[in-house]
Order: sequence, then structure tokens, then C-alpha cells
Amino acid sequence: MRSRSVIYLALAAGVFMLSASGVFAKVARAPAGIIAFYRLFFATLALLPWLLSHKNDRRELRSLSPIQYAEGALAGFFLAVHYVMWFESLRYTSVASSTVLAALQPLFSVIWGRLFLGERLGAHALTGGAIAIAGSAVVGWSDFSVSSQSLWGDLLALVSGGVISLYFFCGQILRRRMGAVPYSVLSYGSSAAVLALYALFMGYPFAGYAPGTWGAFLGLALVSTIGGQMVFNVLLKWISATTVTMGILGEPVGTCFLAWLFLGETLSARQAIGIAVILAGLALFFAAQRQSQSERK
Repeated sequence: MRSRSVIYLALAAGVFMLSASGVFAKVARAPAGIIAFYRLFFATLALLPWLLSHKNDRRELRSLSPIQYAEGALAGFFLAVHYVMWFESLRYTSVASSTVLAALQPLFSVIWGRLFLGERLGAHALTGGAIAIAGSAVVGWSDFSVSSQSLWGDLLALVSGGVISLYFFCGQILRRRMGAVPYSVLSYGSSAAVLALYALFMGYPFAGYAPGTWGAFLGLALVSTIGGQMVFNVLLKWISATTVTMGILGEPVGTCFLAWLFLGETLSARQAIGIAVILAGLALFFAAQRQSQSERK
């Protein structure tokens, strides 16, 4: 995949699929740790047939060094922590507010990329990113509350954004040495293991949930993870974690639409303006990135 247009279209499609996460998580009537566990467990199971039927992927996974396994497990740990914190935030604040705050992960990605990889963004790209982040704030502003319960949910969502940026940062490094499927199986599988231990420690039941909740688990695994997040794992071979997380700023756009369509949450004029600002900022960011890529050739 060398065409930047194809890469950005794939990123947009993945972001839209990921946008359904908030809706599925809101529908699921289960503890946050259980929702996160089944999301990653079912996603891992869905990838196993591909892994088992492709010799090169199996060989690649078997040939990893202990350090590489540890790095993949660390990525999975970050993913597990992110999901627990983000799903828990949805119990205290709205889907829009939680998604907006969790989507501020580019702020953290820019820091990690600068500190550890020496990445620099041009002035136009930074401006576009700042505009998109401002649009995200406008989208969720009307849902922010000064109550202690809502503030706790908002804080959980914000920190979860910082944690998931570490996951993508690990993925950017590891994808240079392994394919998307082996990396995804390793990170999702280790994440599911961490979440299973967490659920056992908290005493959460693994069964006894309503059919709608099981459907939400599957939706999170197949739509939001395989159709969304795994697309990002694939793209990390060609674009940076910062670019991926910047694209995820578009998630509130899809989430607001889906929450309105399926959960009956209203879309205010302020949110519509925020969505327009997000899209304008993202357009400027990716146009600047594309120009920078052309100049380096």
C-alpha cells in the first residue's frame, strides 16, 4: 500500500468503524473489565484462522525473540488499561464527552514521537491538528459537567487517551519487524490475558449476560477492533502513530452520528459546528502531511 490516498481512505474507514465503540460499549450491560476482555478475546479468536492458515505469519510469530514477545505483551498491557479506563468512563459521562477526551491522544503521540523517535511536525500540520482538537472540544463541551461524577468520567477518558497513544507508539516500532496479523494476535491476545486476570481479581462474572450484551461484545470485536483498530495496526507500517491518532480525532464525528441514530442522543448546533471544525482541521493536517511527504521524495 504505497498510495497516500489509499492509506488515508483506509484510515478514514477504520476511524468510522472505531466510532461504533462508544455505542456498543453503552449498550453492553457488563462491567468495564468484562466488556474489554470479550472485545479483545473475540478479536483474537477471529484472527486465529488467518494466522493458522498462513505459514509465513505462523513462522514469524514463532521466530520472535523473548524481547519482542515482551514488547508485544507491553503493547497489549497498554491496550488493556486503555479499554478498562475508557469503558469505565462511559458509566460516569456521556458517549460524546468520553469519546472527545479519549480522542485527544494525538497530544500524547506528538510528545512520544518527539522524545523517542525525533519526529517533527510542520507548522501547517500542527495548526491543522490544533484546529481538529479545538473542534473536538466544541463537540463535547455541552456535555461536560461540573459534577464530581462527570469529572471523574472525563478524567478517566483523558488518561485512557494517553495510554492508547502508548499502544500505537509501540505498534509503530514493532510493525517494522513483524506483520499486522502476528502483531495483532500478540497484542490482542496478551491484552485479553491481562483483562481476564483483572476480571478474576475484581470478581466479575464471565457469563450470565443478556443476548444484547453478547451482541455488543461481538460488535466491539468484529466491527470496532478488526474493522477499525486493526486497520491502524496495518497502516502503522507506512504512517506514524501520530498520524494514526490524529486521524482518530475524526472518531467523535462518527460517534455523534451513531449515538444520535441508535441511542437517541441529540446532535446540537454546537456539535455540528464542532464537527465542521474537526473536519477542516483534519483536512489541513493531512494536506500538510501529504505535501511534506512529496517534498521528501
